[in-house]
Order: sequence, then structure tokens, then C-alpha cells
Amino acid sequence: MAKVAFLGLGVMGHPMAGHLVNAGHDVSVWNRTGAKAEQWAEAYSGAAASTPADAILGAEFVMLCLGDDPDVLAVFDAIAPNIASGMTIVDHTTASAGLARTLCARAAEHGAAFIDAPISGGQAGAEKGALTIMCGGAAEAFAAAEPIMAAYGKRMTLIGESGAGQLAKSVNQICIAGIVQGLAEGMHFAEEAGLDVSKVIEAISGGAAQSWQMENRWETMRDGHFEHGFAVDWMRKDLRIALDTARENGASLPLTATVDQYYADVQAMGGNRWDTSSLLARMGRKKT
Repeated sequence: MAKVAFLGLGVMGHPMAGHLVNAGHDVSVWNRTGAKAEQWAEAYSGAAASTPADAILGAEFVMLCLGDDPDVLAVFDAIAPNIASGMTIVDHTTASAGLARTLCARAAEHGAAFIDAPISGGQAGAEKGALTIMCGGAAEAFAAAEPIMAAYGKRMTLIGESGAGQLAKSVNQICIAGIVQGLAEGMHFAEEAGLDVSKVIEAISGGAAQSWQMENRWETMRDGHFEHGFAVDWMRKDLRIALDTARENGASLPLTATVDQYYADVQAMGGNRWDTSSLLARMGRKKT
């Protein structure tokens, strides 16, 4: 059993922190909206702290699951006075690789380790404890944190040094954006051609066109239901990070840039909180 602090109890963090309790760890939580932390503590018989600095007192592991670079930096600044030698800080936020490298260096000044560990699998993956976790940092720190992350992670991979986990998450989001747009266009084409979409999907899903998105989202896309996972606002944040990094490293991402603008169209339709499969909506598929 380890003493763990979990900071950030959104749709991902709330169940992740719960899995830590279920795995036998001693967990203290903090959330910007204190009522959520209190609700979590009541549900899991855990401890809710009033400040992030209080939450990490005595912790061996500190898990962050926040929104964006500014959120991570603000919380890190708040906990800095209580970061102790030997502590391992694991950031599950999808943030920039540059911030990860900065915070890794700052943690080292306290004798602590820092791992950037963005997650994939959505709310369903968090609830099932079956997340994919892409990590960057020292091998020793990863080896120490891996058994802790196993409470909610199905696959954990050390990609490389600090920042590598965040870069891998950008790769993940780049690939998803292209796949979802391709599926949306294919379904749109089938509908416009007067085909039975269900039969088309049945025919092609066993071949090279198959994907997780096709298997899990085609029916809800067909029916105009876009309430099933990762929100467009968050996807645009992630794609912004990928595109900013591409401008720095010279990578060419024309498809990603185009799909990002398509998601902007969805936002203009009021779909900020729709899931990422809502790309079909901009082609005339109504939300129901």
C-alpha cells in the first residue's frame, strides 16, 4: 500500500482516484471545486484536502489530472513548498512536452521525480480501469509508479525521457482525428449514395477499414447521438498542442490542421461538449 495524493477529480480523475482506493492505497484528494472532493471522499471513504499543498503532505506519489498547461503549472506552484525528496509526481494531464520538461527539472530541485503520463481510453476506460498510459521520464521513476498506475491502467509504456509521453499523446490525437474524419466522410458518402449504412459497415468492418471508432461509434453517429465520450473542446485543446509542437519541430500536419478547423465548425454549431464523432454533424447529420 502506498500513500497517494490525487489532484483533479473530473470525469477521468474521479474514477481513477477511486480505483486507487479499491487497490488498497491510502488516498488523499483535492479538486478546484471542493464539493466534488467531498463527494468523492464520502463515496470512497477517503480524505479530501482543502488545498493541493495539504493533499500531498506525506504522499509518496502525487497524481495530477487537470485541464491544460496553465492549470498544471498553477497546481505545481501551489504544491511546490510541500514537494519532498523521494516523492514521485505523475501528470496524467494532456499538456505540452515543454511544460513536462520544465516541471521535471523543478521536481528534481526538491529531490523528487516527475513523469508525464497522459492517458487515452476516455471516461469509459477510466471507469473500467483500462486506460492506456504513455509515459516520459526516468526509468527508475516509471518502475516505481507503474504498480500504482496499474490500479487504473491496462497498458503503461515508457516512451522515453521527459516530455516523450506528451509527444506520444499528440501522435494518438493526430491519428484519432484523421480516423474520425475518414469515418464521417465514408458514412456521409454512403448516405448520399442511398446505401444502407448498417450493411456497408457490416461489409467493411472486417477488413482494412476497421477501426475502434467504426466499431464503437458508427451507430451513434448514424443516429446523431454525440454524448459518448471525449468532448470537442478538449480535442481542440489537444490538437492545438500537437500543431504548436509541429511548428516547433517542423512536422507537416495538413490533415490535422484541417480536421481541427472542422472541429471549430462543430463548436460554432454549439457542439463544444459533443463527443469527437460529431464531425458527421457538420455534414448535415442532425444531433438528436
